[in-house]
Amino acid sequence: MKIDNINMVYFIGVGGIGMSAIARFFNVSGKRVAGYDLTPTALTGKLEAEGMEITYSDDESAIPGDFTGGGEAAGKVLVVYTPAIPKNNRIFQYFSTSGYTMVKRSELLGIIANDGRCIAVAGTHGKTSVCTITAHLLMQTAPGCNAFLGGIARNYDNNLLISKGSDLFVVEADEYDRSFLQLYPHIAIVTSMDPDHLDIYGSYEEMIRGFNAFAGQVKERGMIICREGVPLDTGARKDVRVLTYGLAGDADFLARNIRIGSGGLPVFDVVTPEGEIRDLNLGVPGRFNVENAVAAIAAALNCGANKENIRAGLKSFRGINRRFDVRINIPGTVLIDDYAHHPQELKACISAVREIFPERKITGIFQPHLYTRTRDFSGQFAESLGALDELVLLDIYPAREEPLEGVTSELIFNKVKLENKIMCRREQLPEILGGMETDVVLTLGAGNIDAMVEPVSKVLFNKNRSNHEET
Repeated sequence: MKIDNINMVYFIGVGGIGMSAIARFFNVSGKRVAGYDLTPTALTGKLEAEGMEITYSDDESAIPGDFTGGGEAAGKVLVVYTPAIPKNNRIFQYFSTSGYTMVKRSELLGIIANDGRCIAVAGTHGKTSVCTITAHLLMQTAPGCNAFLGGIARNYDNNLLISKGSDLFVVEADEYDRSFLQLYPHIAIVTSMDPDHLDIYGSYEEMIRGFNAFAGQVKERGMIICREGVPLDTGARKDVRVLTYGLAGDADFLARNIRIGSGGLPVFDVVTPEGEIRDLNLGVPGRFNVENAVAAIAAALNCGANKENIRAGLKSFRGINRRFDVRINIPGTVLIDDYAHHPQELKACISAVREIFPERKITGIFQPHLYTRTRDFSGQFAESLGALDELVLLDIYPAREEPLEGVTSELIFNKVKLENKIMCRREQLPEILGGMETDVVLTLGAGNIDAMVEPVSKVLFNKNRSNHEET
């Protein structure tokens, strides 16, 4: 498939973070872009403002007329969809039965990224942060890079970066549905390989085989950069360079002397195969972000960035929406919003909050994501959430899944070893939070808990103002 030959693209599920980046790519390339999504969001509103035609009804009559008709019209339109779209969706049904060329999002991303030098970031967690920091570091260099991000980078207020003079493509390599096997990168970064998506792989061993297959697709004379200790089999690849990174041990890229600087932000040194870079200031908090930054440093230095690019890029990095997103930080009230939806992500997030706000009460509001993930990891979720002082647990966000008998949030709730814990529905949250004594509050999850951040912010601001008026 030749991208240059495509003039009209229709996206089914255009509001997804990965889909919207590709939709933006075609839109800025001068193509006609339209799409469908279930509900309007802030992101779909921006896509419409950028000139894309979006409908929120799956009736085929809502599709713009010149995208329909089949026959000759079908040859002019590329239809892109995600595995999350149910096959009984009427728009999906229309295009799939009317002779249109249809591709999965991951396949199209592969076609775009494989055409240049691809830096693909894989891992069960950490992908978005490493991908975004890497892209930001490369944007400090000439001629920059192109990037398809799994979150909205605050430095650019976008999930798409375009540098027309660059052949570098920084992309997320998603293990779900084995999507990362569409990529043939020059550099592969593997951040983590904790068990996840067992509904797809069937077993952890099969998931590892999937990651090894991804690493096997790195191009000859390419590079694999992996976190120290991940169970990736790199021994068979004698034709690529393998580098490790981490916060301890004998990693090739090693962060050390990590300390908390002004505003709770990390300062650290990094040891590289070419020497040490000292006193790096990172613009976002958390030891886990230091580790993410080390992976990005390894990739950027091997793509032409120099020490000063690294220093400037790390200091100016402003983070990603919903990744340790500090929404309120005033005396007596803190609100942090985070996408954490895997036990290890929760553990890292809560640990970082403990380090930045020691001796303060931490209340976590968690929305589990997927029935299968809740079923498979209820014990691990409970252990991670047990590091909180107080837990508010919401109902499971099902995403693409149908309910499973006996699988509810109660599976996690009953295993959490906390005295202060409650369960509630998402819509009850503002009222319940208003009656609680809170200090540091975390909203956690990958579902639609993000829609509650503004209502929660208002409750916390009002409580804070009331408390100050009383004193």
